[in-house]
Order: sequence, then structure tokens, then C-alpha cells
Amino acid sequence: MRVVAGEARGRTLMAPEGSGTRPTSDRVRESIFNMLFSLQATEGASVLDLYAGCGALGIEALSRGAESCIFVEQHRRAVSCIETNLELTGFTDRGTVVQADAVAWVEASDATFDLVLADPPYADDAWIGLLDVLNAKWVVAEAGRELEPHPRWDVVREKAYGSTVVTVLKRQDASR
Repeated sequence: MRVVAGEARGRTLMAPEGSGTRPTSDRVRESIFNMLFSLQATEGASVLDLYAGCGALGIEALSRGAESCIFVEQHRRAVSCIETNLELTGFTDRGTVVQADAVAWVEASDATFDLVLADPPYADDAWIGLLDVLNAKWVVAEAGRELEPHPRWDVVREKAYGSTVVTVLKRQDASR
């Protein structure tokens, strides 16, 4: 697994051992960030990477010009991996790693983000509750199925990559 484009292009990323983490493939990450580039959603953005795993999505955002990223991950082994990947890519000054449950962290936070990258376990059904409390302009949701419509969010783009469905959402009250 590597950083696909931008400042850290080609740098290899570490992934935690075991099957508890499902890193987003290079091909899917490239597609996600091509969509975000066309929407001008990455450059200078404050990013939140929920269920961060090894941090590949947030690191890709930093590599492509995001200003900062908070990585929220529950599992200690994955947190260590994110910290290592931030060092390997030179983004330790722009990345903050938090060990916490993603939904609990969002509910306790009053922070606002330009972009949220969320890749929970496919069996997780927390999407509706999570979308209720997220305070962001854009959300990229990676799931094992299409998301149900939500009253606060408009689906801007949606694409399936095998068993992965990527949905780009824009908050309805966000300025165009």
C-alpha cells in the first residue's frame, strides 16, 4: 500500500497485522480523491479521518494539500501504525492521532471540519447516528452497501468498487 499522489506520492504505508483493519485499496483511494479534487474539497481542508485504520485516507488528503487531519481510531495497534505512517510521510506536524471510539469522539466534539473521511467496519450500522452529529461540509462514506438517504445530506456522487460503495455527501446547508 502506498500514497497515490501529491507531496508524499509513492511512499509506502504500513498496515496493522491481522484482519481487524481493512485498508482502502490504492485504486479506490485514487478514485475518491479524484472525485474530491473535482469538487475542490481537499486543498487547504481541515480533515477528520474516522475509523482511520492505518491512516491511508487522511494521509492521502494531507499529501494532496489538506491543511490538517485528525485521525480517530479505537484500536491501539492501528493507532501505532498511523503514528508510524505520519512519520514515514513527514506529516507529523499536520496530523493528530486520537485513540477513541469514532462515534463517541464525534458526539463529544464541537469541532467543524471541511471534510470527513469515514470507513467503518462494513457490519457497523452507525451511519444514521453519525451523519446526525457530523459537523462538516463534505463526507466521504465507505461502506459495504449504498447508504440510506439522510435529511441533512445530499448525495453528490456514489460509486461501487466490488463490495465497496463510496458515497460523497455534501451537507445541505453548506454553501455551494
